[in-house]
Amino acid sequence: MTLTGSRTVRAGLTALATGALVLSALAPAAGANRAPDPGGVAVMEVGDTPTAAEIDAIVAAMSLDELIGQMTWTHVYGASADDTSMAASNQARYGVDTPAEVVEKYHLGGVLYFAWSGNTGSPAQTVTLSNGLQEAAIGEGGPGIPLAVTIDQEGGLVARVGPPATLLPGNMALGATFDEDLARRQGEVLGAEMQALGVNVDFAPVLDLNSNPDNPVIGIRSMGEDPDVVSELGVAQIQGIQEYIAAAAKHFPGHGDTAEDSHYGLPVVTYDRATLEEHLAPFQAAIDGGVDMIMSAHIIVEAIDPTMPGTLSRAVLTGLLREEMGFEGIVTTDALDMAALAANWSQEDIARLTILAGSDILLNSPDVDASFAGVRQAVTDGEITIERLQESVRRILTWKAERGILVDPFTDPDAIDDVVGSAEHQATAATISDRAATLLRNEARVLPLGCDETILMVGAGSGWPERVGPMLADHGYQVIEDYENGSSPSAAYRARAVAAAAEADVIVFTSNNATSNAAQQQMVAELAATGVPVVVIATRNPYDISVLPGADAVINSYGTGVINFQGVVRAIAGDINPAGRLPVDVPEADGDGVLLPLGSGLSYPGPPQHAGPPTNAGPPDGRPPHAGPPDHAGPPDHAGPGGCSHPGRPTD
Repeated sequence: MTLTGSRTVRAGLTALATGALVLSALAPAAGANRAPDPGGVAVMEVGDTPTAAEIDAIVAAMSLDELIGQMTWTHVYGASADDTSMAASNQARYGVDTPAEVVEKYHLGGVLYFAWSGNTGSPAQTVTLSNGLQEAAIGEGGPGIPLAVTIDQEGGLVARVGPPATLLPGNMALGATFDEDLARRQGEVLGAEMQALGVNVDFAPVLDLNSNPDNPVIGIRSMGEDPDVVSELGVAQIQGIQEYIAAAAKHFPGHGDTAEDSHYGLPVVTYDRATLEEHLAPFQAAIDGGVDMIMSAHIIVEAIDPTMPGTLSRAVLTGLLREEMGFEGIVTTDALDMAALAANWSQEDIARLTILAGSDILLNSPDVDASFAGVRQAVTDGEITIERLQESVRRILTWKAERGILVDPFTDPDAIDDVVGSAEHQATAATISDRAATLLRNEARVLPLGCDETILMVGAGSGWPERVGPMLADHGYQVIEDYENGSSPSAAYRARAVAAAAEADVIVFTSNNATSNAAQQQMVAELAATGVPVVVIATRNPYDISVLPGADAVINSYGTGVINFQGVVRAIAGDINPAGRLPVDVPEADGDGVLLPLGSGLSYPGPPQHAGPPTNAGPPDGRPPHAGPPDHAGPPDHAGPGGCSHPGRPTD
């Protein structure tokens, strides 16, 4: 189906040089600075944004399927627009061979990039894909409207683009810095690098408050659990991203207090309205700060709607988000293939219900044909009106116009090298890593290590000790390494480590969510029984200290990436003074009370045991200060490994 009378035509990348984009739908407004081309259509100069009346004309001319298509954003398989190497996957899901054909078949309004679907192999390849898909969108057979090109590039745990793009330590590491300027700079890194790849929407940042230590899906993706801190850091990050592309705050109305992952089940949140208001605070701050988009969560929040998940709830998306909180931007669903929805409703019903609830975008349906069918039937039955679809499409096109996507959706591949993985961006990541390292226990001042220490490097395989060992060796330490795959250390591995401890002055152990892993807890206890000091790097969620009483020192990295370990290793070696502070409360192991409150953290020289010095307590409102002293900041020229230049821990 073609978009008769409302086609945006692009002659090709060569038109970048001529600066003209042809919008055949648009009759020149009176007095408009446009001249008809020889065929009689209006020629818009680059930078000439369509007016509201012109957008209304485009929307009014669209067929039902074209309206549904503009609201449909989904992933495609392939490294280029015409790539057939993953044709079997495209055929199985969409009934066509190539990414371009998916765009054309469904008149797509947007695409979603993943590494596993072949989209983000290298920067040059990704730009080629982005430009090729835009060509397909505005060329003959396409929807006639440039695409939203979207991605989940949160930094840290969720990053669809790898090196040479800048790898960031992640949101909880950022939260441990309590620094709005670093949050803004992180957003700028994400926005600039994704824009250089042809992406115009980043589904970030996560604004969920990780108030439940057992949360299996948010955790270190969150910036913490304090509503004010997450609001401040979240708005700063949004501002940074939106210097370049759109940000989408997620997961409304807050996925941080769930004990179930909505990828695999339907979480239910039972807290009262007062607690809900805390979880809503970062989203209200984002709305007030001008965020372009908000992504809904597939969770039931009983205080608002006890029967329907947020994505399908009119009370959540219209009553709360639109009417109470005043959001006028684009509402997108989370991925519709997640089990919270897909295991409980048909794709026909999901599409129908989420539009009725107030969504503008149907994101990544596992059965786009079924989604289309559900909306068509709802229109036929009078349940959904054409005007309701036009409302969402008008909002989408207005956003595309404001972002310049309708005028020039293409990306210059020559800009990649100056932006993606730039020295400035890498320095920002290194500074966040240095500032995030959070020392929670340092008995007998075991840290920083002395220059002549021999280290036994072991740990849960999921804690990536093999990344830490070479980094310690680069600092001049003698390192004995023994690694095993998996999260639960085997009895044989534990026995080998205990035997090897006799050759070491100190043991460094990487834990990974040890609160739910008895084997990790047992291994640390067995190593502690040798009498050799044990330093634990808690590599994932920040709660492991509560179940590792035998560890002499515990330091949090908030992730297993090399960039996370960089700051921690520098702190262990004494190259920097730990400045990170807990962005969450750490409960006692039995859940009865708080072991370490939000804002806790030690620096050198620290007391033999964690005492939570008054200077760490924060301002009167109970929140920790935003930043450590300047000498904790770890300037970019300190980012590399260095030799030992300090006496280390005292010897007895």
